[in-house]
Amino acid sequence: MGSAGWRRLAVLGAAIGVAVLPLVVTNRFLLKIFTFVGLNVLVVTGLAVLLGYAGQISLGNAAFVGIGAYTCAYLTARMGLPWLVGFVAAGVLSALGGLLLALPSLRLKGHYLAMATLGFGELAFLAFVEGQRVTGGVNGFTGIPFPKIGAFVLKEPSALYWLVWAVTGAAILISANIVAMRPGRLMRALHGSQLGAQASGVDVVGIKIGAFVISALFAGLSGALYASVVGFISPSVFTLNASVAFVAMAVIGGTGSLTGPVIAAVLLTLLQYLGALVPGLSNEASQVVQSYQPDVYGLAIILVVLFAPGGVGALLKGRSKARSLS
Repeated sequence: MGSAGWRRLAVLGAAIGVAVLPLVVTNRFLLKIFTFVGLNVLVVTGLAVLLGYAGQISLGNAAFVGIGAYTCAYLTARMGLPWLVGFVAAGVLSALGGLLLALPSLRLKGHYLAMATLGFGELAFLAFVEGQRVTGGVNGFTGIPFPKIGAFVLKEPSALYWLVWAVTGAAILISANIVAMRPGRLMRALHGSQLGAQASGVDVVGIKIGAFVISALFAGLSGALYASVVGFISPSVFTLNASVAFVAMAVIGGTGSLTGPVIAAVLLTLLQYLGALVPGLSNEASQVVQSYQPDVYGLAIILVVLFAPGGVGALLKGRSKARSLS
């Protein structure tokens, strides 16, 4: 079997595993943990397109998660609109925010672009804190209803898990098709050399804007799902630390890959809940791991840059090639 066949088999196995997990895991807290994993994978999938393929850095993705969360929460809890309306509106508004953020990227690159996106994230955080009439400010936004599709209210942990992973799976499938076709080739050309891409006739402006919009859209949908799953949101969730964690997952996952960032997002999210996942681990040890989580992210990025510049995705491709040659 060739490398492509092994990849398809691995993807099929992962999809089946994700689908049947609620039938095997009956612990409600563990199901919620794996639901949070799906939410982070959704954000990182969009960031993998933006950073890993188009080569555009963003330290403001937590802001788009917040925009999506507050949009869905306000429309459903305060205005009484159907959940699907709030969910779609969250994605649309976040995508518009991505379009707005893309404008500075047309003139900026490297650390200048990183600073611009960081500033956007901080401004959004201040808006979440100060906009008390809409967001609830530091006290948070309460009373967010569960997702309701038609006559079905999805409030059981298994139903919420399947909803989150259905959206995440669709996002991964859409992204895989985008990067496999002409837009993906143009993104890789832009990532390799912006001047070279321009000289070859690539619509650099359109590619940059499209990548930012996709990343913001997925982040906004993740925020809407998060608000509906948890039922409470506050500005403390949508901070710079969250944006840095998303970037760390994408960087550790590797450029030019969707599989690597997805795996990195799963592993680094589960790291936050080590105490619940590892039997016999003391609360003290779990708290130490959680308190040093940013340091773990930083150390992991350094190790990837030094020893595996292509990230997890490159390691997987290397093993795949070795298997096909053997």
